Amino acid sequence: MRSDQKLHSESFLLFLGDSIRARRINLYLSQEALGDRAHLHRTYVTEVENGLRNISMITLLKIAKALESRASALMTSAEHAMNVAPQAQ
Repeated sequence: MRSDQKLHSESFLLFLGDSIRARRINLYLSQEALGDRAHLHRTYVTEVENGLRNISMITLLKIAKALESRASALMTSAEHAMNVAPQAQ
């Protein structure tokens, strides 16, 4: 993978984590509560929210369901944020 592609992928994971965190906070859920709902460990949720995990679609679907959302909505939010964020020079 080219370095610019890797940077793009890593950036998307950060924005996806931000999208998940924002939805979780909007629902007044702790990371532990989200983990319980999605059958994931709290530390895994932390890593996802911090963009440190490249999660599978199945995991994204579990998280979306736990957040009473759609996976597509979480991804669209991340994609939108990534497109409006200032580009690193």
